[in-house]
Amino acid sequence: MLKSKTFVKKTKRGNIVKIVREHYLRDDLSCGSLLCTSCPNISPAKLGNQQEVVSSLCEGSHYLLIDTNIALHQIDFLEDRNITDVIVLQTVLQEVKHLNESVYKRIRNIIDTKEKRFFVFCNEHHRATYIDREPKESVNDRNDRAIRVATSWYNDHLREFNITVVMLSNDVDNCTKATQSGLKSYQVLDYVKSLKDCEYLVDHLSHNTSDKNIGQGDKRLMFDEHMSLYDIKMGVKSNRFHQGKFEASRENYLEGYVSCAAYDKQVLIRGLKNLNRAVHEDVVAIQIFPKSQWVGASGSVQVDDQVDEDEDINVMPVGKSSTNSLYVRPTGRVIGIIKRNWRNYCGVLQPSGNKESTKHLFIPSEKRIPRIKIETRQADILMSHRIIVSIDCWPRSSRYPLGHFVRDIGPLGERETEEEVLLLEHDIPHLPFSKAVNECLPKLPWSIADYEFVLREDLRHLVICSVDPPGCTDIDDALHCRPLPNGNYEVGVHIADLSHFVRPGTALDLEAQKRGTSVYLCDKRIDMVPATLSSNLCSLRANEDRLAFSGIWEMTPEGDIVSRKFCKTVIRSVASLTYAEAQILIDDTNRTDPLSTGLRGLNELAKKLKQRRIDAGALTLASAEVRFHIDSETHDPIGIEAKELKETNSMVEEFMLLANCEVARHIRKEFPQCAVLRRHPTPPLSSFDLLVNAAAVKGVEIRCSSGKDLAKSLENAVIPGDPFFNILLRIVSTRCMTQAVYFCSGMLPEEEYFHYGLAVPLYTHFTSPIRRYPDLLVHRLLAASVGQDKTYTQLLDRNIVHEWCQNLNYRHHQAQLVQRASIALHTQLYFKDKCLDEDAYILFVRRNAIVVLVRRYGLESTIFLKDIEGSTKFLYEEEKCKLTVGNVVMQMFDRVVVQISVEDCNIQHKKLKMRLVQPYVEGVSVEPVFMTVGEEKFVPKPDTIKP
Repeated sequence: MLKSKTFVKKTKRGNIVKIVREHYLRDDLSCGSLLCTSCPNISPAKLGNQQEVVSSLCEGSHYLLIDTNIALHQIDFLEDRNITDVIVLQTVLQEVKHLNESVYKRIRNIIDTKEKRFFVFCNEHHRATYIDREPKESVNDRNDRAIRVATSWYNDHLREFNITVVMLSNDVDNCTKATQSGLKSYQVLDYVKSLKDCEYLVDHLSHNTSDKNIGQGDKRLMFDEHMSLYDIKMGVKSNRFHQGKFEASRENYLEGYVSCAAYDKQVLIRGLKNLNRAVHEDVVAIQIFPKSQWVGASGSVQVDDQVDEDEDINVMPVGKSSTNSLYVRPTGRVIGIIKRNWRNYCGVLQPSGNKESTKHLFIPSEKRIPRIKIETRQADILMSHRIIVSIDCWPRSSRYPLGHFVRDIGPLGERETEEEVLLLEHDIPHLPFSKAVNECLPKLPWSIADYEFVLREDLRHLVICSVDPPGCTDIDDALHCRPLPNGNYEVGVHIADLSHFVRPGTALDLEAQKRGTSVYLCDKRIDMVPATLSSNLCSLRANEDRLAFSGIWEMTPEGDIVSRKFCKTVIRSVASLTYAEAQILIDDTNRTDPLSTGLRGLNELAKKLKQRRIDAGALTLASAEVRFHIDSETHDPIGIEAKELKETNSMVEEFMLLANCEVARHIRKEFPQCAVLRRHPTPPLSSFDLLVNAAAVKGVEIRCSSGKDLAKSLENAVIPGDPFFNILLRIVSTRCMTQAVYFCSGMLPEEEYFHYGLAVPLYTHFTSPIRRYPDLLVHRLLAASVGQDKTYTQLLDRNIVHEWCQNLNYRHHQAQLVQRASIALHTQLYFKDKCLDEDAYILFVRRNAIVVLVRRYGLESTIFLKDIEGSTKFLYEEEKCKLTVGNVVMQMFDRVVVQISVEDCNIQHKKLKMRLVQPYVEGVSVEPVFMTVGEEKFVPKPDTIKP
């Protein structure tokens, strides 16, 4: 049967166009039940004939048919293993896809899970269930009617098989109309309560009632009402309001920031009332206060430890906000939410004074997320576990958002549980590779096909080696250097040819693109591609033939490039060296074998290349990095030390930088609109204010008008007798930088390609395709440019490449965060049951705290001082980066002594705790233990305990 659907559409130019489309109706579409014998077998039946759960509301077997409201808001309930035999209408699936892409993907995953028996019925194309929209009927009302019509048809169709189809909906009006039509229809809570032995499912239900209707009849309204999207749109258009992403402060729960295009500095939001229920990463609309009300951040560290629902939301951050023009920033308030970016959150339940209560506060692991009110009947079990909770809504009458329990992760404090929390919190894809992905891998044993030696250059005669950290198995780069008769050198950078195995559009390629990067935790690695490739076929292991993509240069002894060539090759590494092993070969001048002399040649050239970069303005920054020694059986850390860098680290880095710069120039020339490049935006001068002021206090001038000036200033920033001062400056400089990002060359003007940190006009990532997806894209572009592979449509579409880059930037950033979190976790495990005192330096000064860095371990922590409203006199001088507590003065970069232990009184944020030992501050400092400070034994003496 053929019908026509007519609708109007507004074009980009504002014209109204009438569109008529043919709509085919059929009567041979399957109902999806295994019991049905009358439907044709066009699509495989899924709905079962044995009910796994029993409902007191339904006699005999029944199927569930859900409306859009249930699909959108009760997805955690639908994902439970006991919820099976569910009919998902085409109408519902289309609405969900339009309203929430994330939920749509989760529903598709459920549908694809055979055991769940979810069936998609194409009611919009079935002759008996399709309905036209009536005059003056809203789209929503028409869809609700279509759901009721489909429910009625299913009940008539399956009546002879004694199957009842129950419509689930939280829409009271829809349920009422269904009941009046003789259909069985229940709200989800009533249905769940009727299920035998499934009481726990109540915890999974979402509070999906609208914000206006939750608890406002019997509670005072605490927050202002959010403006409608229409009013926000008009306000933004007239510049009365601004929009941007909200970032909650890491240090003060009463402060947050919004990045707006109209202001160079982030807009400051202060106080719960002005924050107005914004949650970290929400897209919000804000109203800017008059300039006379602009202030700076308070500089105080405050944690939300309130448990009183009636807390005054007019409370402001402790301490007087800065009014110094250097630190004052635009200030405003949140007036509406444009888009909620809520996700599932890991954390623990806060112990409740009433053991019989089902209402509890959930404390998220991410400190920038507010506590969440949930209801659960499993509190006695979950109290000692890490759990996942989802936010449902945040009504005006509630101090905290409302949410529901999703699932249990595991016992609190166990290493496996805590690592799972890290991966979930940072959105790291870490499930095993799927069957479809593994089917893309070559069969083992594998060998290079004969035709590859025809298509590639055979470089197995060259003395090539790799230099990597100890224990590295994903070796993706190798080097060679040999003298030429004319006195120059031939230098080669050889990179694993992952593009040979990962072809565009395959399941393996799509999974690698989704993951974006390999993630390195302290005790394990989460690969971007399966280990068959990352640790075997693509790993440039010694004495094995491997496929590579090589860059080969002829260079003068001074490091000038005479000629260059890029080609696919076959190589055979002669040695897989660690940095230390390579350093020994270089330093042993008695060794004259080709490997040792080649390494020396590389090292000498690397020094010249590095000096040239530094002369051009490249920055040499620093960060506090540590290395753990892991027990092979328990996987617990048994040792910790700061990473030591050798000349060979710099040698490898210089040639990787050279290859990346050379490839960037090449692909930019060949593909000006779709080259995948990497840029480091120039930081605004205001971001260096803290660095400049802190250095000035120590009598050191830092100039930052350009990268070259900054590099020169850092090079000259030396205090005699304090060699660590320069490292501290470089660490702080790192914090002032913007994030380097991937981008598509066709999306930005050429002047924005510049990489500030490296001081180069063009840069990309080519040297690590095993662990970075951008490098794989660059390999494909480079191969096409030298005639050794073909391009494909998506690779040449700058809009698609731009979307890829956005995802890759997100994945790269999340990988960095989870790696830092893994270090913090293993540091905590290492210091468990330990208490020792160590030398440290003040990195930052806050109004009521100092942030210190322990040099020996590269550890960073905040030491809270007595509340500034207390009896001890506090004087915070932001411009001088100085805090005076009583008679004790503390400034950035001052040396202090701290005591390190693990704080276990806080069940949620069990973490490394540092306490001040020296200088002595009344009520803050603790007495030292017998300890080691630096390299010397420290024995407590009376004059070191108190002034």
